[in-house]
Amino acid sequence: MTSQTGAAGTAVKTFDQLVEKIKASEKPYDLEKITQAYKVAEKAHEGQLRTSGDPYITHPLAVASILLDFCMDTDTICAALLHDTVEDTDVTLEELRRKFGDDVALMVDGVTKIGLVPLNSKEEQHAENIRKILMAMSKDIRVIIIKLADRLHNMRTLEARPPEKQRKTSLETMNFYAPIAHRLGMSDVKEEMEDIAIHYLDPYGCKEVEEQIALHKEERDAFIESIKQRIRERILDIKPEPIIEGRVKSIYSIYKKVYVKNKRFDEIYDIYAVRVIVQSVIECYNVLGVIHDMFRPIPYRFKDYIATPKPNRYQSLHTTVIGREGIPFEVQIRTVEMHNTAQYGVAAHWKYKAGLNGNVTGEKRFDWIRQLLERQQEADDVEAIADAIKTDLAPDEVFAFTPKGDVISLPVGATVLDFAYSIHTQVGNKMTGAKVGGRMVSFDYQVKTGDIVEILTSGSPNYGPNRNWLEIARTTEAKSKIRSWFKKECREENIERGKEELEREFKRNSIIITPELLKASAQRQRLDSVDDLYAAIGYGGVSLSKIIQRIKEEQLRTHKEQQAVQQAAAPEEAIIENNRRSRSKGIIVEGVDNCLVKFAQCCNPLPGDPIIGFVTRGFGVSIHKQDCINVINNMDNPENKDRWIKASWAGVDDSTYRATIDVIAEDRITIFADITTAIATNHIPLHELNAHHLKNGNTNLVVTVEIAGMEQLSNVMARLQKIPGVISVERTGKQ
Repeated sequence: MTSQTGAAGTAVKTFDQLVEKIKASEKPYDLEKITQAYKVAEKAHEGQLRTSGDPYITHPLAVASILLDFCMDTDTICAALLHDTVEDTDVTLEELRRKFGDDVALMVDGVTKIGLVPLNSKEEQHAENIRKILMAMSKDIRVIIIKLADRLHNMRTLEARPPEKQRKTSLETMNFYAPIAHRLGMSDVKEEMEDIAIHYLDPYGCKEVEEQIALHKEERDAFIESIKQRIRERILDIKPEPIIEGRVKSIYSIYKKVYVKNKRFDEIYDIYAVRVIVQSVIECYNVLGVIHDMFRPIPYRFKDYIATPKPNRYQSLHTTVIGREGIPFEVQIRTVEMHNTAQYGVAAHWKYKAGLNGNVTGEKRFDWIRQLLERQQEADDVEAIADAIKTDLAPDEVFAFTPKGDVISLPVGATVLDFAYSIHTQVGNKMTGAKVGGRMVSFDYQVKTGDIVEILTSGSPNYGPNRNWLEIARTTEAKSKIRSWFKKECREENIERGKEELEREFKRNSIIITPELLKASAQRQRLDSVDDLYAAIGYGGVSLSKIIQRIKEEQLRTHKEQQAVQQAAAPEEAIIENNRRSRSKGIIVEGVDNCLVKFAQCCNPLPGDPIIGFVTRGFGVSIHKQDCINVINNMDNPENKDRWIKASWAGVDDSTYRATIDVIAEDRITIFADITTAIATNHIPLHELNAHHLKNGNTNLVVTVEIAGMEQLSNVMARLQKIPGVISVERTGKQ
């Protein structure tokens, strides 16, 4: 799927085509500088190919072409042509600065992905990349416009990538790039990205929506034309003549209402949309009166974004009405300037005005970028950045009012606590209660559009936030300010609290605390000392579960490396020659005859798993999986070192074993029946099935079955994974 809508324009594949497009724009571009940039890029990318087989240079050319549609300035076009040279070739940033100036170099550096930073996980790399983009955006907004054009072209050509890459790229686009485009007001770019992404994330659902839209295409087109003509006849007296457009809403916006909000196709009121573009604000309201006179308005479906603009400066009147045909449709009424801003967002300043110098300093509309960056700078857990940004950039918003009439914009789901912190840090810190419409509400009351919210505060200098507020707050801004208060005001308490939490979790996971381990954990979180680590855990700035998970991963990796070295050092023939073996429960234990064997419940080993034995005093040999966390944590303990013993499976026998499978699935009525049927089809006894609902609306099912070995378990898990609605299937060590 390669949608080419809105901001697309005609794709170019050669520099000659780009030059023709530049000349046709009649804008004062420095063609000599752009040509020099192309030559540097062409030479640098010589011999490189895209996955599609096209020469790599076609990608920067396409990105430059998209930016030409926005009429971006010469330096932006040069940076677009050069944006991958520093990352993928031998060209240096200093070389670009010398040839093209500081602005071009800054933009290329901002767009370049982080590839050389020694990070510990893909999550950290993604978070650091986002942080770098935000920092570059705060210096020059053109960086993100180039990045969006880069991502848009990558999405248009995504069909050449493998399926796994298609889904990963589409998900990243949905979570970060489309919301960024929304916040910058670039609706055409946002909608095209979303429509392409959903095609790869849910091809069946997307196809169903497309088929529904296409089902009555001729009738739909005739209906829209009829509405346009009737409106045109009623507003003939407006001069110059208004522009009237008609369209069907984007595929993703319809998909979201059908599959996320569970609406039937015939319940969606604004599939059809008509747009009226006039010259002045007064004409917008006059046309609105005419529309409401011509058609019957649907109650509670009118929105005045002219009087109350969105944070991205979007302005328009929206009303949903029903005509004599009985078909509901949306009418959008705006001025020409509002329309340009709605389509191109911040890029409209280059397309229709004198443009900006790129620097966002002093530009109030970009306050959210600086605020977002400031909050991320305070974060101790770098992996939380990506999740926080998803919340802060959420396109769905509510608009509530203070008693004085000031408008506060919040993401859907935000509470009155978030409302308080959005007014001022001290209002949030001193909050004792809230009233909505004059009535007291709880702290977790979710704000709705139109609510008038009054925050009640304490005058006591000793009053401050409660730790439970971190569970109530939904916005990153509020959570960051709450953590900041605890960080500054309660350091000693945080250290003590964090130390207790860490020691408790380490003990629960059988991890031995050492000074080296604590110091390494602090350094990984970019903290100067172990006390800083304790304090960060205490006030909630660092996720303890992620620390535990990383330690487990590192210990497992170290154990596997040691195991590989040991296996390489001991020839297989010598092992066979020196072994004295015993068979019990299908287990061969080296050097022990006729011993009692039991399976460890912490990891529940199954035939086919690499295993190891542990001599337990008075209870024989306990058999663990080699990658069991207890094995990893205690293997090098001097007190137990001699009690570990080599073990292996004796071969096929008639024994059966209990295995526990953890299933995450969509919550639907027949999911239990589907899972039990899949297990019964494999002729496997079902021992136990438990389930509980998750906060995100899914269901967690824990299934215990009787199986003969790993092969049979793998077959069952593969069968469960194929059930529609099943999200993940994992084996767990617990019985």
